[in-house]
Amino acid sequence: MPLSFKERKKILKEANYLELTPYRVYKEEIDEQGIVTVLVPKFTNRFLAKYLLPRLKSTHFKIKLDEIGSETWKQIDGKKNVEQIAEVLSGIFGDKIQPVHDRLTRFFTRMYMEGYISFNEIKKEGE
Repeated sequence: MPLSFKERKKILKEANYLELTPYRVYKEEIDEQGIVTVLVPKFTNRFLAKYLLPRLKSTHFKIKLDEIGSETWKQIDGKKNVEQIAEVLSGIFGDKIQPVHDRLTRFFTRMYMEGYISFNEIKKEGE
């Protein structure tokens, strides 16, 4: 049985954020400048998707990330933990991203709350 939102939030509060391993929930598009656009489906209900999506212009909401958010998204592979991603981003952006741990924690929290990412540790707890 999958974990409820409150149970997942409790796991996040108790966990050391730097040890969590994020993975992407949705697909993305990457443009020529390397900017990522996350593609979020408009409907997850199969009935609505079957009957309404053919009538719509676009089947996805497009969430465009900035330069730092795009690079962070590219680093999310389900294998690197937040600490490793922070080291890579510090190497790429230097002082522009400092304080890196605070920024990443906020970014990942927001992405998780919006449902764009999840964490392997939460998935394992729910199995």
